[in-house]
Amino acid sequence: MFQSSTAPNRKVAKGKVLDPDIDYSKVKSVHSISSWWGIGGIAMILLIGNLTSYSNSHLPDALRNSHLASFPNAFIAERAYKDLKILNDFGPKPTGSYANEVLAVDFLLREISYIEQLRNKNQNLQVDKQIVSGGYVGVYMNKSATSVYRNVQNVIVKLAGKNSDQALLLNCHFDSVATSPGASDDLSGCAVMLEILRVMSRQSEINQNSILFLFNGAEETPLQASHGFITKHRWAKEVKAFINLESAGSGGKEMLFQSGPRNPWLIEMYAKAIMYPFAQAAAEEVFQSGVIPSDTDFRVFRDAGGVPGMDFAYTANGYRYHTKYDSIDYIPMAVLQRTGDNILSLTRTMANSDKLGQQGQNREHTVYFDFLGLIFIFYSADTAFMINLSVVLLSIIIPFLSLARLGSTSGSHGRQIRSETMIGFVATFLGAGVGGVVCFLLAYQLDLLGSSMSWYSSTNLVLGVYCCPALLSHCVVHMLCGNVFGSKTTPLSLALKVQARLNGVNLFWGMITLGVTFTGYRTAYIFMILIFFSLLSSTLISMFAVQNSVHKWLFIHMFFQVFALLWSTQFYHMMLNLFIPITGRIGASINPDLIIGVMANFLTLLACSYMTPLLFLLKKVDKLVGELVAITLIAFVLASSTHVGFPYRDDTLRSPSVQRHYITHTLRTFHDYSGGIRKTDSGFLLQELDRNARKTIEGIAMPDNITPMREIPACETELFCAIPFYSIWHQLQGDHQSALVIGPRAGTTLQGWDIVDELADPIEFNGQRGYFVLIATGSNPGPMNITLQLKHEIANYDGPLVDITVTTTFWEHQKHFTPVFKKLLTRVPSWAHVVPSVAAINGYTF
Repeated sequence: MFQSSTAPNRKVAKGKVLDPDIDYSKVKSVHSISSWWGIGGIAMILLIGNLTSYSNSHLPDALRNSHLASFPNAFIAERAYKDLKILNDFGPKPTGSYANEVLAVDFLLREISYIEQLRNKNQNLQVDKQIVSGGYVGVYMNKSATSVYRNVQNVIVKLAGKNSDQALLLNCHFDSVATSPGASDDLSGCAVMLEILRVMSRQSEINQNSILFLFNGAEETPLQASHGFITKHRWAKEVKAFINLESAGSGGKEMLFQSGPRNPWLIEMYAKAIMYPFAQAAAEEVFQSGVIPSDTDFRVFRDAGGVPGMDFAYTANGYRYHTKYDSIDYIPMAVLQRTGDNILSLTRTMANSDKLGQQGQNREHTVYFDFLGLIFIFYSADTAFMINLSVVLLSIIIPFLSLARLGSTSGSHGRQIRSETMIGFVATFLGAGVGGVVCFLLAYQLDLLGSSMSWYSSTNLVLGVYCCPALLSHCVVHMLCGNVFGSKTTPLSLALKVQARLNGVNLFWGMITLGVTFTGYRTAYIFMILIFFSLLSSTLISMFAVQNSVHKWLFIHMFFQVFALLWSTQFYHMMLNLFIPITGRIGASINPDLIIGVMANFLTLLACSYMTPLLFLLKKVDKLVGELVAITLIAFVLASSTHVGFPYRDDTLRSPSVQRHYITHTLRTFHDYSGGIRKTDSGFLLQELDRNARKTIEGIAMPDNITPMREIPACETELFCAIPFYSIWHQLQGDHQSALVIGPRAGTTLQGWDIVDELADPIEFNGQRGYFVLIATGSNPGPMNITLQLKHEIANYDGPLVDITVTTTFWEHQKHFTPVFKKLLTRVPSWAHVVPSVAAINGYTF
């Protein structure tokens, strides 16, 4: 019998529908809840998001020298911090500079000498300084180039173990880019390694395997000193695994973001040793996809050395990466303590493991991840396939069976459950699409208004500008789908309808999980874990038979949604904290709001998809919709019309987020076929590194006019427009660098050269093809002779065969700047970071 909503529903048997023959859509449901619960749900999401933000930034207390008596074998952050400060105070250390080649090397050798004198008598410490030259062909960002290094330096320390023929390698680099002290990238890694060497050299026990500490002096040029070590040093053949310490930010937690390849024992070592886990297999796949404009020595050890290893990097505060603000002033001692505790423990575990020399036995991929730094989980890719498949199937089957069995035996009840499940699936699918379209339109509109990157410094604007409209879109689509596809005479109670639609969300994420799994990507675990929490809640709801209760099923669902939100919001912070600063250095051709908008829509769906169907429980949704609309409007006004939306900040509040600029004073000399000078000129090249750069460049150049790079007159006559390409990749710098562009003329083929053993593929620019060679120098390299083997299709051809452009870029030569250049630099705003340089270009025809 139907019971009025004004009376308590106490007479219905537990786990039974009220009456399958009654149209409950025509009455006020006892299963509905106050509209204020919708706003409360948003508040819960924000609260949990703040908790995960705190978790992502929380660091352990640093140990000081006063703790030595209590912790004689522990990592002491204060000692490492002292080393970091000395290296930091040398200032920028581009490869080839006095600070890098003399000051930094002398300090490392001196400090290692102190460590050697205070070592335990049982320990054997060997030190070597390597000066090495060589080269290799590399492919980065889908462009091939030849990288040549001359007289770059490495400082290597060997802590001998019982097995003298196998060693664990620890690597850092002490060079930096121009104008940056490089405290995080990568002096902090070197300071951590010095302290680990200090601690392990004073223990009485000899390690089972040797440990090599490589302090390399040419990583930013790129990856050259590590190549010189792994291909030419006498100790390189002993290396069986490596730990690389890097940075793509400034401080924060060190993330394990590359492992292997295909050496699961490394992850076993990590799981066994690490005190504070922070690792995601998804980060590895994202990084190796090439969407992040960076690379590390991991590539060299893996590809040139054939050695497996682990790559760690700081990713927080990427605004300071490769700027003057990457200094010790922004790195708390606790950063070194956390990294030191983890890497010291990992080093001890690997150096005393029998698996160090057995890495080739198991070649499976490994899925690995941490949950809020509290637990670390890993398993093989084959196991992941079975887990993903099982979780997806169970998450769909268990809710369906538990809901369908409550109805009559006629089968109509099951059909209603299937119908509502499909409505939930379609609504989630369409909501994701509509949310993406809305975010795309908002991104396009903000760009038209000249308000691109409004969230760059005020990152919380992303919540209002993109996440709120995305959530609003998801909600509206769910309501429309309910009205259009939902049955007006369904016998299902409101509770059963909502649970069935939640099962539609399971179906949506299940299809994505299986799709990603079958394509071979390990990233599927992100969605599997989300479904897993839903599976736990639906299983308990079924076990306690509370599917049709007024609110009990909802309490169970919300309990597990707390964990789902903790899981999903940690990815919100990790992804936006990584990618927002990167948008400041991806160039001007890409609208970064499109990237962040689409990402925000996806992350909103990840966090809120299991909350959105609950809006059908609300007596009214006007309060929820009104709040989302209001937040969106306020955020849009702040982003487009106030200073809050101005992208950049100086150091006034000790939180700089600067606009980046490269300005090169360029002097060009062009030689004719006979060797004479046919033309000379000069000018300034100002590179657009983000979407707003052009407006700033116009202000810097005023009153002079600027010409787009591909429109300068030289593009019509000169190889690669005679632009001072110091690199085909951004931000690869030494004190001074040379770059060759070798362009064979029509009918001519470059068959070989003596630069390196391999001939690189040509690259294209301005409709021309040429071979790019980057040459970095350390100390006193002397002249370099190059021989090219050219062949023309016409026998006995007597004419020009090849055009060669030689660019030499000087990065740390401010004292030689002209008055005009200095005046130009004074116009750079305080919220911008400029890297000035001088380039001499010589064009030849042979």
